[in-house]
Amino acid sequence: MDAAKRLRHPEITRIRFAAVLLVALTELACSPPHVGGPVSGATATPSAGETPTPASTASSAKACASRVLASLTEDQRIGQLFFMGLANDQLGTAERNAVVSAAVGSVWYSGLSSAPASSVAAVSASVQALAPSGPVGRIPLLIGANQEGGQIDQFHGPGFTPIPSALVLGQEAPNRLETEAANWGDQLMAAGINLEVAPVMDTVPPGTDVRNAPIGALEREFGHDPASVSAHGIAVMKGMQSAGEAAVIKHFPGLGRVTVNTDFGASAVDRQTTGNDPYLQPFADAIRAGADMVMVSTALYTQIDAQRLAAFSPVVIGLLRDRYKFEGVIVSDDLGAAVAVQYLPPGQRATDFIAAGGDLVTVKDARLITSMASAVRARAQTDPAFRQRVDDAALHVLDLKSRHHLLCT
Repeated sequence: MDAAKRLRHPEITRIRFAAVLLVALTELACSPPHVGGPVSGATATPSAGETPTPASTASSAKACASRVLASLTEDQRIGQLFFMGLANDQLGTAERNAVVSAAVGSVWYSGLSSAPASSVAAVSASVQALAPSGPVGRIPLLIGANQEGGQIDQFHGPGFTPIPSALVLGQEAPNRLETEAANWGDQLMAAGINLEVAPVMDTVPPGTDVRNAPIGALEREFGHDPASVSAHGIAVMKGMQSAGEAAVIKHFPGLGRVTVNTDFGASAVDRQTTGNDPYLQPFADAIRAGADMVMVSTALYTQIDAQRLAAFSPVVIGLLRDRYKFEGVIVSDDLGAAVAVQYLPPGQRATDFIAAGGDLVTVKDARLITSMASAVRARAQTDPAFRQRVDDAALHVLDLKSRHHLLCT
């Protein structure tokens, strides 16, 4: 966004300064002093005036992530695999205990809020104050929000611009939408939120909105054809990323053809989508455009894997890794409170998702973290392949944090 446009938002600037000040004071209080020279094995930083190439930046991020991973205990590695909800958008006792005791590495605001951005920034700063320190420095948390717009316009208090529904946004020119999304991303960053759990890349067939409970009925789709969804979803993603936000595309392989919302129902079944379906194109396009994370749904796709919900399916997750060559973080839809997954014990939900190839377990209820982490630890101690899978998943999460300048700074 151009400088003139940013100057038209003085409130955003004041809020960002307050948020940055809170975090800076926290870091001064919590971080150990730097001692000695660079960490052994560190990638050299570019000389003054030298612009790093994308390849060198990616290599440096991976090297940083590997160093951090090597410094973590097993419990800390497991903690990086959880994306925990903040009940009532606050850092309560259960949430605080999970971050401190279970080393949870990512959280998300779970409710709709009319609180001012300054209040949200204060909660975010309190969360980051719990970030652990180790031999390679602090390990800040990813802090996420579902700032989609419309009925899922999560933050709509002072300091946040009201966002129309995706269906309305899909009528705009993509370049204009990208500029608007950069502004919304600035507001999230000012509130201490570094992860946008959007955009929705699901395509809803024309004329089926009312029957499509999770997406169409809520106007969460950018259009009714894959090309429109791709163009507008990528515009939002790129705008958010230009503001510094990591972005999540969701809900692979698509919720546009189901009638049941997986949060509230146990029988969300898609009998049409195949592994090479045209409705997968928006996900493929967004991955090529640089998506940071892909969220996998908890619906059943009978034409891809008729035996397992998508989040527990190596076949579904394999499409992302093998066909679309996605190297980022694969995150689940909610495996805590969602009705769709209640048939499994909490611990098995976590282990099944990780074993299938997932990286980051979304858990709305912080009270489930202990049992889930214990199940992951128990399986890792007896299953070498699963233990390696835990390390790989943690590395994906740490690499994302490194690429967004949260590590080795």
